[in-house]
Amino acid sequence: MNSIGRLLRLTTFGESHGVAIGGVLDGFPAGVAIDETFIKNEMARRRPGQSAITTARNEQDEVEFLSGIFEGRTTGTPIAFIIRNSNTRSGDYDNMRDVYRPSHADYVYDVKYGLRDHRGGGRSSARETAVRVCAGAIAKLALMQLGITVQAYTSQVGGIKLNKGYAQYDISVAESNVVRCPDVEKAKEMEQLILDVKRQGNTVGGIVTCVVKGAPAGLGEPLYGKLTSSLAHAMFSINAVKGFEYGNGFDAASGFGSEQNDIFYNDNGNIATRTNNSGGIQGGISNGNDIYFNVAFKPVATLLMEQETVTASGEATTLLAHGRHDPCVVPRAVPVVEAMAALVVLDNYLLDNSRRGLFV
Repeated sequence: MNSIGRLLRLTTFGESHGVAIGGVLDGFPAGVAIDETFIKNEMARRRPGQSAITTARNEQDEVEFLSGIFEGRTTGTPIAFIIRNSNTRSGDYDNMRDVYRPSHADYVYDVKYGLRDHRGGGRSSARETAVRVCAGAIAKLALMQLGITVQAYTSQVGGIKLNKGYAQYDISVAESNVVRCPDVEKAKEMEQLILDVKRQGNTVGGIVTCVVKGAPAGLGEPLYGKLTSSLAHAMFSINAVKGFEYGNGFDAASGFGSEQNDIFYNDNGNIATRTNNSGGIQGGISNGNDIYFNVAFKPVATLLMEQETVTASGEATTLLAHGRHDPCVVPRAVPVVEAMAALVVLDNYLLDNSRRGLFV
């Protein structure tokens, strides 16, 4: 299962310390102008080594397109691309060759495949998300032509969280700070917390909030093809994700229907709702309102402190990890969440338009 999507399908390949990682984006429509500067900027938002609160691994994440683009436009054929690994330092992982890192995929990969690439986690590494950001940037370019935007931001780090909804912030401000939080004062607190955790050799988790504006009503399928299901599937495929909620989410469980229902009204000839507690999706289908959701990330599993564990043969031991690791993955996860959301929304848009007008 190295692919995601239905009409628009992304297949990724490569390992953290291999020659390169890459992807094939199939089913992408022809004629979309490719802005390579935009793609480069999107890659820079995710790449390591961008600030004091991220891993010091220094990858430029330059994308090499192999097919699917001609004279600056997509051709409708598969878009293939690679991103070469250039700053791996595989020796940092020598002491992990026969040791299982707590809360990592080491043990389950050994059980499933009978062997594993211990260098940075191999295929299970978050390094693979660079491919998603590239594919997501291409999807964003298509969505922009449709008037659809996707923007995410950090809404919580550890116990520090925003106490207002997305509509009460200028979320474009999020890119003005390294934490990617639209509340500048809260961003400073979050940054300090991450720096403190980093000095301790520890890690901390948080939440990314994502907002999709301009999506038309009708995206998503009944029952098993719900837009919510597709978004949840995409988000849970991201490393370190532990939770997903849309609209009022889990808070809806403590309220009453009279408080939660989005009441319809006639807005100058258009049917609209007075609230958006549903997060822009009802019955699994978009209703034309803003789509918004939260994605919870656990603390990064690699700690720069000694932990108890076992070897592959079951012998008790301790592990002190070396190398360069994020003390908090959340700020760099923001563009990854956006990318996956863009791919899902565009896939559902293409699906919806594939059937329109056949018998009307």
